[in-house]
Order: sequence, then structure tokens, then C-alpha cells
Amino acid sequence: MTRWLDDDEQRTWRAFNATAEMLYAELDRQLQRDAGLTHASYIVLAMLSEAPDRSLRMSELAARANSSPSRLSHAVARLQERGWIRREPDPRDGRGTVAVLTDAGWDMLVATAPGHVAAVREHLFDRLTPEQVRSLGEICDVVLNGLIPKRVGPAC
Repeated sequence: MTRWLDDDEQRTWRAFNATAEMLYAELDRQLQRDAGLTHASYIVLAMLSEAPDRSLRMSELAARANSSPSRLSHAVARLQERGWIRREPDPRDGRGTVAVLTDAGWDMLVATAPGHVAAVREHLFDRLTPEQVRSLGEICDVVLNGLIPKRVGPAC
């Protein structure tokens, strides 16, 4: 038997969907305007920027960027064409592929990050109290932890 959403759950679900879609659309607009890239591509670059030696095995990068391997491969190819990422054989075993953030990619990310952070603040955090930020983080942790077994690869 289907457990239908009650009125409060339905209202919350619709608000969550609208919020997520509109927030990512705003972030995409800002990144397209400032750097000509999507939010998903920005996340790939950001994950590499935080990794040791600014490099990650493609499978690990896919997991950290919450991306499927095929979608990540296409994103990396586009970023590689722009000279922001290069691919190399994994030095640990030579079988896998490692994505490496280039100096040009680093420079672009450093130039783009302040505008992106400002957009995240404007459209999300500046609208919340510190208590709401903590609550949102706790809620996201609970939901994400419930989804991790269904995801491909480890959570970041």
C-alpha cells in the first residue's frame, strides 16, 4: 500500500524541489556568466583543487563530484579541451586514469571562486540564521547518509 505524502510533507517536498532547482539554476547562471562553465564542471575543478597534488583517480573524482563515471568523463573531456584538466595514467598501477588540475585550471578557479562563493552566500546562507544553517546541515547529513548505500562509490 502506498504511503502518500500528507499536506505538510507535500508542501515541504515541493518547496525542496523548487529550492534545489532554482538555486542550482542561479549558480549555473553566475558561473556561465563569470567563467563559461556549469556548476557541475565547477564542482569537478573544486574537488581536484582540494586533492593532494590537485589530482584524483577518475572513479574517486566521480564519487566526490556526485557524478556518474560517464557524465564525469564527458565533463573532464570538455575541461581538458580548455586546458584546465589533463588526464594521466595512474602512477600507482598504470591501469586507471588520474585527472589533474592544470595551472591554467587552478588560475581560472582562483579567479572564479570569489564570485561563486558570493552567489552561494547571497542565494542561500545570507537568508538563514546560524541555527537554520546548522539545522540544514544536520538534515542534509541525515538524508545523504540514507542515500549513500544507493550511490556508486564512496561518499565524500
